[in-house]
Amino acid sequence: MADRSLRGIRLGAQSLQSEEGVVFMERRETTYKCDTCGSTTSLMFAADAEPPQTWECRSCGAEAVLSVDGKTITPDAADEKTARTHWDMLLERRTRAELEELLEERLAFIRARRGAGEDPTREKIA
Repeated sequence: MADRSLRGIRLGAQSLQSEEGVVFMERRETTYKCDTCGSTTSLMFAADAEPPQTWECRSCGAEAVLSVDGKTITPDAADEKTARTHWDMLLERRTRAELEELLEERLAFIRARRGAGEDPTREKIA
């Protein structure tokens, strides 16, 4: 029976990979300071990566601001995206005159159906 036993290593105990020949990316520590609770958060980023200007505070959940050389920076408002509405997206694809023409066509179609006594929900809009 002893000759039938499986031999090997324990699962999850050791990795079969070694760190020989692995070159780690250069890193730098980035600090964020929270004005709400006064705590600081330190994170590691790649040296060539641009860190975000704000980060969520680990203590209170407020927005912590990037601190460079002990001084907090003011976040740029230009990075904030303005929310686009459905109307804005429509105006990107069609002109206002085209939209008014489409509206008139659909209204005429609906009015004609109602006048004929049809159920307006039966036909799908193409």
